Amino acid sequence: MPVVVQNIARTQRDIAAAFAGFGVATVHEAQGRKGLMAPHINPVWPGAHISGTAVTVSMAPCDNWMLHVVVEQCRPGDIVVAAPTSYSDAGYFGDLLATTFKAHGVIGLVIDAGCRDIATLRDMGFPVWARCASAQGTVKETLGDINLPVVCAGQLVNPGDVIVADDDGAVVVRREEAGEVLAKTRAREEREEKIRARYANGELGLDMNNMRPALAEKGLEYVDRKDRP
Repeated sequence: MPVVVQNIARTQRDIAAAFAGFGVATVHEAQGRKGLMAPHINPVWPGAHISGTAVTVSMAPCDNWMLHVVVEQCRPGDIVVAAPTSYSDAGYFGDLLATTFKAHGVIGLVIDAGCRDIATLRDMGFPVWARCASAQGTVKETLGDINLPVVCAGQLVNPGDVIVADDDGAVVVRREEAGEVLAKTRAREEREEKIRARYANGELGLDMNNMRPALAEKGLEYVDRKDRP
């Protein structure tokens, strides 16, 4: 039977919010290159960067009924993660739903389906990461589930997990691992800052990372010039 789970364990708010200081790529790398919702989940307008706790929605193809149901289960700082039970590129979400989401503290949506009213979403500052832009309408006929595990863009998302999203896409961090991953993300960012400074001073990655012996072993050869035959 379809179910709405009303009480979920969320990642500690300060930990979830702290991920907003780091890019999706950095978080993805820091947790062992896992959790990336790729390749087809992208922002519908550029420039947004959020992190928060997942509230999950499973819904029928071309049916956005459960996106209306989910609103009352959300708290400030939540990100709704929605996935149809089979492929759908219909436009499940637009400015009207964004208005009610925003009024209840939802900071964004990740949806493995279509989104519409993109210009208005941009103007109102509500970020969405979606499979595609689509004006195709939906119905309200079939029940689904709220706050059960879902697979969104190939990644398992549990209620209360951390979602980080920016111009590079979206990544999920498991609630049980969030503190550890945050520490690893901070360490990676500090390391990259030092590397960036050395690159800016003209150092080559070839030498900083001692790549030349491996390149030579693979057979890379340097010559002064190569004339045309």
